[in-house]
Amino acid sequence: MDSIRPLKKCVLLLAVAGAVAAWWLLMAPASLGGPATYVMVSGKSMLPTLHEGDLAVLHEQASYSPGDVVAFRVPEGDPGEGAIVIHRIAGGSPRDGFVMQGDNKNDPDPWRPTQDNVLGKMWFHVPGAGRALAILQAPLPLATLVGWAAMLMVALGGRPARHRDAPAPAGGARSAAKGGGKV
Repeated sequence: MDSIRPLKKCVLLLAVAGAVAAWWLLMAPASLGGPATYVMVSGKSMLPTLHEGDLAVLHEQASYSPGDVVAFRVPEGDPGEGAIVIHRIAGGSPRDGFVMQGDNKNDPDPWRPTQDNVLGKMWFHVPGAGRALAILQAPLPLATLVGWAAMLMVALGGRPARHRDAPAPAGGARSAAKGGGKV
């Protein structure tokens, strides 16, 4: 029975390591060398596909096509230059610039981002997750979360657990309660 415990620990450790590796390969932020870009949606231009506060996860592609929902940086020299916009490709070309349009817009955008301006194609989105992340970026909620995590670690840290079969410490509370302790 005791030989199974190390095996369970090893399997659990391998599962956790595998999950972390999979996350890194698929979801690590581009700013840390990973493949994913995260964009919080603001505004109503992509309704009904995306709503304000949604979190869009994007992956860079070798090429993009009309119909793809992509995030791009507004090109230099254009109004709003450097801002990140998430819209659908309506036409154009990677070299001359894509024609972009929000799903909830009647007209195309004034910007014509090239392939170099595109951050990635939307892989999936998580409704409302952007709001939660925005709240956590504020100092007070972040400090509160860290404080609660620290208190939880201290509370759960305690003394290491003893195996059921291990003898009680000599003169400890267990033997004193049975009347066998030293006085």
